[in-house]
Amino acid sequence: MLFNAFLLIFPVVFLVLSVVLVTKSVNKGRNAKRSMLTQLLSFGAVLALTVICPIVANAAPADSATAVMNLDPIAKGLQYIGAGLATGISCIGGGIAVGKGAPAAIGAAAEDPKNFGKAIIFVALGEGIALYGMLISILILNG
Repeated sequence: MLFNAFLLIFPVVFLVLSVVLVTKSVNKGRNAKRSMLTQLLSFGAVLALTVICPIVANAAPADSATAVMNLDPIAKGLQYIGAGLATGISCIGGGIAVGKGAPAAIGAAAEDPKNFGKAIIFVALGEGIALYGMLISILILNG
């Protein structure tokens, strides 16, 4: 029971500690790119720990009946990871598209108000990417 609590608390504490240390190092004047790389490596280490530990714990079941039962939590976890990635990556892409398209649409509408309808379509297409990602994640979770 104590080991399970450790597995839940350790990743959170490790990530918070790494953010605090990286923030202090950037404030001291160290290289921001190196600090960002350190942050990404610590995130990768926590991700590997949280994905590998449950797989290793379920690697050697006692009999075939428990083997089927132990694969279900792994499949459910991978389903949540896939849904999160689908939503997250599509929202990042939509944000980039809207971030570049909206100023251009505002500039075009400022020069000629007749271009507003045409320009807003491109902004809406960028927002549609995030909606498609959310739709895919809903399909993953209910499938």
